[in-house]
Amino acid sequence: MKIPLSYIARNLWTRRLTTLLTAAGLALVVFVFATVLMLDEGLKKTLVTTGEYDNVVLIRRASETEVQSGVYRDQATIAASHPSIALGADGQPLASKETVVLIALNKRGTDKPANVVIRGVSPVGLALRPQVRLSAGRMFRPGASEIITGSGIAKRFSGTAIGETLRFGQRDWTVVGTFDAGNSGFDSEIWGDADQLMQAFRRPVYSSVIVRLNDSHDFDAFKKDIESDPRLTLEAKREQTFYADQSKALSTFISILGMTLSIIFSIGAMIGAMITMYASVANRVAEIGTLRALGFKRRSILAAFLTESLLLALIGGVVGLFFASFMQFLSFSTINFQSFSELAFGFTLNPAIVAKSLLFALLMGFVGGFLPALRAGRMKIVDSLRAA
Repeated sequence: MKIPLSYIARNLWTRRLTTLLTAAGLALVVFVFATVLMLDEGLKKTLVTTGEYDNVVLIRRASETEVQSGVYRDQATIAASHPSIALGADGQPLASKETVVLIALNKRGTDKPANVVIRGVSPVGLALRPQVRLSAGRMFRPGASEIITGSGIAKRFSGTAIGETLRFGQRDWTVVGTFDAGNSGFDSEIWGDADQLMQAFRRPVYSSVIVRLNDSHDFDAFKKDIESDPRLTLEAKREQTFYADQSKALSTFISILGMTLSIIFSIGAMIGAMITMYASVANRVAEIGTLRALGFKRRSILAAFLTESLLLALIGGVVGLFFASFMQFLSFSTINFQSFSELAFGFTLNPAIVAKSLLFALLMGFVGGFLPALRAGRMKIVDSLRAA
């Protein structure tokens, strides 16, 4: 014979104060756990959506980032002439020779500087990034000292609004537009004409070459041709893979830090749940004896108290997720450990994170409630009624 769920729920309602306090502790842990997962997911989403699957990034062999890379002009020309590269409407290869450098800018309202990526692109480079669209102002003119700023940069850094002027590379650059890159990593960059930026920074080499293939299935053959060509010292990566690799170091740091905090907090939450359930067992000795006298078996008593603990954990998990969901309206910026530049990204909540958070809450409820439930199930009828 099983104990009805309504009976279990009434017991939680009867002890409203202890139920509320224990659920609040569990909710706090789930909030931290879910927030860490959301932060990690937001980081990965930002960097992965930066790249297009059909685009390929060519950088110097053994370079992990474009900032570290150097592609000689003759090598860039050879690579861009590969027959697997798609042609544009004008019959020219869809290949963008780009330069990437870092500069230090002050954040708005403070004197605190941070590294920002300056990317020199060509008109072809804009065509290769369909997710990038001009949101205000106009596009920079080729051959002019003009720049456009990503939406993330325009919000956080001084001198990056339309009409303002930035000085770097021994020149003054006028901000003529702002672009939206769909919450990708490009939102944390400043773009200008590649040739003008190379002259300003006195760079004789490109940082990378971005190409689009005729057929994405040709990638393996294209990669083999580029990396085996004795004239080249380049390696090829799919653009999505390239930017996903940029998230590994920061993602690992966030995961380790977040999981450490979650484990520490969860130990406290489980101890709190255990104390609550032990107190519940101690206060209901006579009730347990009566249930046993009415014919309820030991396993039914154990299941009832364990279900009570799991229900308590589920309530805490739902509350924690509810408050964690509001983090999606916030943005976060930090240093990308790979490029040492400022990177803005948000919190992302998806069904997988919801499932993991609720399972984590139920696990805490199970661990915290098992021993008290086992004690309740092992009570003898005579001892329980005598204690009453």
